[in-house]
Amino acid sequence: MKKIAVYPGSFDPITNGHLDIIKRGLSMFDELIVLIAYNSTKSSLFTVEERVEMIQEALGGKKGVRVDSYDGLLVDYVRSAGANTILRGLRAMSEFEYEFQMALMNRRINRNVETVFLMTGYKWFYTSSTIIKEVARLGASPKGLIPEIVYRKMQEKFPQMNKGKVI
Repeated sequence: MKKIAVYPGSFDPITNGHLDIIKRGLSMFDELIVLIAYNSTKSSLFTVEERVEMIQEALGGKKGVRVDSYDGLLVDYVRSAGANTILRGLRAMSEFEYEFQMALMNRRINRNVETVFLMTGYKWFYTSSTIIKEVARLGASPKGLIPEIVYRKMQEKFPQMNKGKVI
């Protein structure tokens, strides 16, 4: 039986830290579904369609991974995808409490769903989509922290990002 995991997030935008988790997740699972989950509490910079496109290009046709989107309970999607594992990346201990609560709630809803946590690579501990968007909005360049496709798309959204300050 194939081991399938779902890696959910807003991915607004996807960062090299996310790609690190995907790469490492693929070494643990036969198939990994990168799931763009709708989050009504966040206002997004990129549409779901833009995020799907950027993630697919950043992955470059990598085998064993696909991109999807969903608006509903994560455990329902996991079940419908034939998976039983949720993959989550952690940067800092401060994220663990929230992620732990979510994992327990998902497990309460569906006892057959497990959550696996991976610590992000040390190079990406301070990288988040929120920080990437903020520094770009303020004129700094996040080049090297995000895939090239994301960098190009962010230049369109934030022309001031081209001032040469690289973070």
